[in-house]
Amino acid sequence: MFAFFRKLFGNKNDAPLTDGDPMKKFLIAGLGNIGAQYKNTRHNVGFQILDRLAEEESLSWETVKLGDVTTYKKKGRTFILLKPSTYMNLSGKAVKYWLEKEKIPLQNLLVITDDLNLPFGTLRIKIKGSDGGHNGLHDIQNVLQTTKYNRFRFGISDDFSKGRQVDYVLGEWTEEESAKLGERFKKSREVIESFGLAGINITMNTFNGK
Repeated sequence: MFAFFRKLFGNKNDAPLTDGDPMKKFLIAGLGNIGAQYKNTRHNVGFQILDRLAEEESLSWETVKLGDVTTYKKKGRTFILLKPSTYMNLSGKAVKYWLEKEKIPLQNLLVITDDLNLPFGTLRIKIKGSDGGHNGLHDIQNVLQTTKYNRFRFGISDDFSKGRQVDYVLGEWTEEESAKLGERFKKSREVIESFGLAGINITMNTFNGK
């Protein structure tokens, strides 16, 4: 009975945040861990990039199902920014939910994450690939049942001694790194907007290795 009425009248919690052509909507999922203790850590660079963009656009985050979300429009495209609240290792659940809720095609998903295998600040955009040992990407791959989704990796380097990987990844940026983040986050915003406006192939050709 209740299912019938929900179907008949709808559930506002299931309604999309934005209307319009799904092909002009893009889900930008920045990965990270919730909690003040993780805010400035290297592993949270996905959150940090989206936070900087939202600040520049004077956007307000809304805490909703499985994450914090905000949206902005540029040249007819709608960018839905998502910071999952599931913790890094369960990111797939939030990504899948928001893809389906907003009826966004998989090719319009961009996942932002840190990468130990790239020098600090290096940008790498790919349309598919392995998880590279990253737990967040691993979970997204398992939940979506595919490795063919766009990912934007931000290099954090591997400047740590043997056995100290976890401490390094969950550690905060050094003063030297912090001084360079502003320019790198500006470039990261350009990647996001290029993805929506110019497409993944042009974005890869323009920004990879920059």
